Amino acid sequence: MATAIAVTSADLVLPPTDPGTPHAAVLPAPGTQPLDASLADMQQLLARYGHVVVVCPTSAPAAVERRLLAVRALLESDRIALVRTDLPPLGAAVLVRQLRQLAGCDFSPGVLASAARLLAHYIYAGAVLGSVSRLDRVPVSLGSHLKSWLPGAHFAVLAGPTPQITRVGTGEKPLAGPEFTTELLLARGQLQTDWPTTTLVPRWRIQGATQEAPLPETSPGWWGTAKLVEFAAYLPDLSVLYQLVSSVRRETCHWCAMDLIGDRCGFCAAPLTVGAAPEAGSRAVGEGGHDVRALGPGAQGSGGQGRDGQGYGAQNSAALGVGGQATRVLGSGPHAPGALGPGVLGPGTPRPASHAPRALP
Repeated sequence: MATAIAVTSADLVLPPTDPGTPHAAVLPAPGTQPLDASLADMQQLLARYGHVVVVCPTSAPAAVERRLLAVRALLESDRIALVRTDLPPLGAAVLVRQLRQLAGCDFSPGVLASAARLLAHYIYAGAVLGSVSRLDRVPVSLGSHLKSWLPGAHFAVLAGPTPQITRVGTGEKPLAGPEFTTELLLARGQLQTDWPTTTLVPRWRIQGATQEAPLPETSPGWWGTAKLVEFAAYLPDLSVLYQLVSSVRRETCHWCAMDLIGDRCGFCAAPLTVGAAPEAGSRAVGEGGHDVRALGPGAQGSGGQGRDGQGYGAQNSAALGVGGQATRVLGSGPHAPGALGPGVLGPGTPRPASHAPRALP
């Protein structure tokens, strides 16, 4: 049974790359749907797909995360993964589409959920802004703030994987781009500029025609201005994405027995290193102040709290060649993803019977 990919906003759903790309389920905002309706929707997804991976940007309102935690706790289901990402809106939408592509492959739900942190390192997300005076999600120097007041000043900002800001124009410092073949997606706001297509495309060796999408509604708030053109360079080929994820060694979560890649489980957020289990029946506060049972160490989120570098590291830029061919992914620490070993769990490896998902009430 396939894994469902769900999102917290329709802005995160891009057109599919091919007819085989699964659709994403859009979860209504808490203000537009009561809790019992959210529970019913999630139950339907679980009944149809078996497992659900929900992508929720860290920039989403706190009420959205509280609703997701309440739904997961009230259903007492260990088959719901909450994946957080700090990518800007267009980059987050690209990540969701890549997860949708991989959901149609033979990856287990645990591998698919934990792959989100890996894929985020290969999405170069940024924007051309008319001003950085209100930008607070990327470090901005005092000099850049002062230059924002100059007439006609434009700034090229890279939010990830490595934040960078440069002023567009004379003496412009190039943005550090990917060392592998990518395609470019644009979303135009109120700023009139062709800088991404005339400058960024040749510098980053972008392949193919530049695609365009509507500007997400949350983009002006994320970037601090409506005068922008948002962009994201990404890996479009499903075969490369598949090879990238499958090249990472798989482990078994010591808490929920799910397969995972990297250093943290995508379902319960338990770290790979075995440690003391949290106290059983720890309490979490749900909507309306009611106490609900926290589901293991992941009760406060999915563990994907942004691209913190743990488990993958910046050295992953060498994981793909210029031709887009995936090679072994390097990491750090005693459980670093590396070459596949004899103890690897394949996508179809069943979990122990003692850890089988509990039936919904």
